[in-house]
Amino acid sequence: MHFIYNIGIYLTSFALKFGALFNIKLKKGVQGRKYTFQLLQNKLNVGDKTIWFHCASLGEFEQGLPVFTKLRDHYKNHKIILSFFSPSGYEIKKNTPIADVVIYLPLDTRNNAKRFLDIVNPQLTIFVKYDIWPNFLNELKLRKLRAILISASFRKNQSYFKFYGKQLKQALFAFEHIFTQNETSKTLLQSLNYNSVTVSGDTRFDRVHNQLKNNNNLDFIEKFKNKNLCIVAGSTWPQGETLLINYINSEAPRNVKFIIVPHDIKPHRIKQIQDKITSKSILFSKKNDTVLTEFKVFIIDTIGLLSKIYSYADIAYVGGALGNTGLHNTLEPAVFSIPIIIGNNHGKFPEAQALINNGGMFSISNQKEFNSILNELIHNSKKRLASGINNRVYIDKNKGAVIQILDYLRI
Repeated sequence: MHFIYNIGIYLTSFALKFGALFNIKLKKGVQGRKYTFQLLQNKLNVGDKTIWFHCASLGEFEQGLPVFTKLRDHYKNHKIILSFFSPSGYEIKKNTPIADVVIYLPLDTRNNAKRFLDIVNPQLTIFVKYDIWPNFLNELKLRKLRAILISASFRKNQSYFKFYGKQLKQALFAFEHIFTQNETSKTLLQSLNYNSVTVSGDTRFDRVHNQLKNNNNLDFIEKFKNKNLCIVAGSTWPQGETLLINYINSEAPRNVKFIIVPHDIKPHRIKQIQDKITSKSILFSKKNDTVLTEFKVFIIDTIGLLSKIYSYADIAYVGGALGNTGLHNTLEPAVFSIPIIIGNNHGKFPEAQALINNGGMFSISNQKEFNSILNELIHNSKKRLASGINNRVYIDKNKGAVIQILDYLRI
């Protein structure tokens, strides 16, 4: 099994290099990994105390951030190494102040694992949710280095629980403790005779709840909204944008304003969106020297503002679930006590079903359903406010994972 896995990693290396010839994202990852060891050697000195955080991508980074922040504050004399597998995490967070060194994780070969740990030698390693790499984890275990997994979520159909998943299963035992999101994950781990496990919940709840403590003021959004009802459509994809634009062009009341924050902000995509809107619209990049109150639609063609923009919403639409791209973060708007509309492909997102069951989120699959629920939330203020409160209550009830993790680490 080990031989087959290692052969598979080498084949993956060739596949990534070949794919990089045609795919910009893959190319960034392949090129970035060339400099990983050089970066580590330049940034770390012999004798440095270190902590290693690993995340697959941006979503896992956001999930782990509340824990990372506390550890950064507590271990002031340690250097923090943050690794990503995906370019979508690395490219956005390569300059984050949470870490001293941000790198691409080398491919999971035995030689890479040994070389990496020879340089880093972390006093503590934290993996977030998944991205289990057997050679790295087994090398951590051989060296008796501490490692924990947080916000873990397991399903019965994963390789760990199949006859062919022996190496992945063994890798889990490199973690001295695993903190799971739910009881089901704990039960599955116990079926493997892994018992050092705690159901702590999802650290994303702590992450979004912390957003309430931040300064969320955005003067330009305040000027645009100007005391009108405001609908924020976050992380949108074409399927959802079509429904939203059709509504804006045909049914939207005069006193309602719309903010659209597309997932893809390439200029041609932004132009496509703006060209289809018949109401007066403005881009974030063109907002200067304009009277924002005159516009009905504000299109945000930049990144990093969505969580703050949600604080101005009266109703939110979150993209991703009308197609197969995956539902985006619904907890970010939920914490601001607003009702949320999503698409119907949300089966892999238990928090979405919970929010629907609690009466704060509404799933739609077509234009008629979209228009109907949006009109109801706009015109029925009692339902709108009650639905939003239901979402906030759900967040409040589920935060606290970070406290349990830090308590285990004696921080």
